[in-house]
Amino acid sequence: MITVRKAEERGHANHGWLNTYHTFSFANYYDPAHMGFRDLRVINEDWVQAGMGFGTHPHRDMEIISYVLDGALEHKDSLGNGSIIRPGDVQRMSAGTGITHSEYNPSPSEPVHLLQIWILPAEKGLPPSYEQKMYSAESKRGVFRLIASRDGRDGSVTVHQDMDLYATVLSAGERAVRALRPDRHAWVQVARGEIALNGAVLKAGDGAAISEESRLAVEAKDTAEVLLFDLA
Repeated sequence: MITVRKAEERGHANHGWLNTYHTFSFANYYDPAHMGFRDLRVINEDWVQAGMGFGTHPHRDMEIISYVLDGALEHKDSLGNGSIIRPGDVQRMSAGTGITHSEYNPSPSEPVHLLQIWILPAEKGLPPSYEQKMYSAESKRGVFRLIASRDGRDGSVTVHQDMDLYATVLSAGERAVRALRPDRHAWVQVARGEIALNGAVLKAGDGAAISEESRLAVEAKDTAEVLLFDLA
């Protein structure tokens, strides 16, 4: 069963410096029918204007993944980490018992476009931690490349939850296929482009909740980038 969440149905807020779309309930957007999917709690698609960003603020007991599509994002946190996140980079921050951080667009002229993803951790009260790795477009070309997992296998970042996150980059007509075990569920998020997911057409910003499917086939209608969450 595939249930599509259309891009235009998401929550939306434009703060001038930040234009943001919420796949699930977040901040002032509340929809009891869309509170998350399994342990996936937040997918926000953000455009942050040049020279602007999120000031220092706290989090607790959440696995936070940042996935930059265009531009760059500067990160600083209370653990002493400081880095620039660019397309291909995956940042994982485990808030655990508490962390403060800021995210800022250092460009004087260009916006940054990114996905902010929150995952509920398997347990609360973990030590806060940070990780960042780069995955080239070529490593994701035509395949589902593992970029986050509970055990950090295959060079993925480590999340404290029974979840695998894959990314693929496809040219028009290319396909990527992934088997799904009977006891698993999936969420597909189209970061850019247009695809057919087991025949259902999805465009950029669309997502889909998937249950009771044994095989997921993604075919690109044009150049596309897609995230696949394999969830308990």
